[in-house]
Amino acid sequence: MQAPRKHYDCLLLDLDGTLADTAPDMLAALNHVLSNESAPPLPMSRVRDQVSNGTNALLKLAFGVAQPSDDFARRREQFLTYYRTHLCVATRLFPGMDETLQYLESQGKTWGIVTNKPGWLTDPLMEHLQLQQRAACVVSADTTAQRKPHPLPMYTAAQQARTTPENCIYVGDAQRDIQAGKAAGMRTIVATWGYIDETQQPETWGADDYAERPRQLLQWFSPASDPPLL
Repeated sequence: MQAPRKHYDCLLLDLDGTLADTAPDMLAALNHVLSNESAPPLPMSRVRDQVSNGTNALLKLAFGVAQPSDDFARRREQFLTYYRTHLCVATRLFPGMDETLQYLESQGKTWGIVTNKPGWLTDPLMEHLQLQQRAACVVSADTTAQRKPHPLPMYTAAQQARTTPENCIYVGDAQRDIQAGKAAGMRTIVATWGYIDETQQPETWGADDYAERPRQLLQWFSPASDPPLL
């Protein structure tokens, strides 16, 4: 990371693959559907880096792109029904994330979530993680008329957090995250600890910076005289 030139007011985060490691519970839901179809389960190594792309991408990974629409709809319903009732069995914050959020709160800074996950999954998951009341904003796929990579969710998050986009950093593990943050005028950082597979090229996304672990983000919020442990 380059040395920061200014300090920001608000840290905004993608959810899956940035705030929390949701892959284990997403994999469990996918393997539940595979079991119902008498198909063998998939290992985490096949699924992890696709989690940020959502339910549809996972089902296409498991059953192919050309599956009949009726089959796809049935499998999607099975997946979402199972996942909704097993939302936070093995999901955990990434190491160092809670300490990062606590430090921001102790410094009077705010943080929030901007995700393409629908609100009916995002909100209960945030409650399970005991973060819903701590977040300055939680913007889900259905909070606004547009979703990432459109900048509207980013503008909405900044407004809810009572700041401006220029005073926000947005951190994500997908190209659409960087596109949305940049379009809104936010500083953008790639979470390299997230769900990024070997076929992706995050260096081409145009991000302002990269972070290998959550606590590195604090240098953008800490006074020079009081640097946090990174």
